[in-house]
Amino acid sequence: MPEFPYVFARWKRCRVAPDYHVEVEGSYYSVPFGLIRETVDVRVAERTVEVFHRGRRVASHAIPERRCRHVTIPEHMPSAHRRFGERTPARLLAAAEKVGPATAAFCAAIMAARPHPEQGFRTCLGVLALVKPYGAERVDAACRRGLDIQARSVASIRSILENGLDRAFREATPEAAPIRHGNIRGQRYYH
Repeated sequence: MPEFPYVFARWKRCRVAPDYHVEVEGSYYSVPFGLIRETVDVRVAERTVEVFHRGRRVASHAIPERRCRHVTIPEHMPSAHRRFGERTPARLLAAAEKVGPATAAFCAAIMAARPHPEQGFRTCLGVLALVKPYGAERVDAACRRGLDIQARSVASIRSILENGLDRAFREATPEAAPIRHGNIRGQRYYH
């Protein structure tokens, strides 16, 4: 008859943190966000962590091989957090491209300047939020100026817009063709 090792489960009582995770042995496991600040019972077995609230199991997670990790089930997240979790650099750059090419280039520069592109998301979202009060054309012109002066913050772009410094960078109307006349020498005359 094969031997089945009997594994003792450890129990722990803890409170759900505001980020809807419970801490167990250095790792963080998600629970439904409606349980924030509630007290839950956690059963830790050899390979799984189960979370119970008032005797009912509300979450079950496999223990990750490496400790100090966040283990999150998307259904446990509030809808706003899920939308943020679905954000990728490509999606953010596509949204910036809709505003204008300079805005896309500015956001790409922001993400390239950071060790991880995700660290630039907040700045890029802030720039995109400026479209509502100022309009896409002005924000794109401000981003063009921001690229020229190597600005890397929402505050810089907002300052450019507030002070009207974007006006010089807006698309100018195409200039009329140069006048052709015998008395006009042109630039080659002086070289």
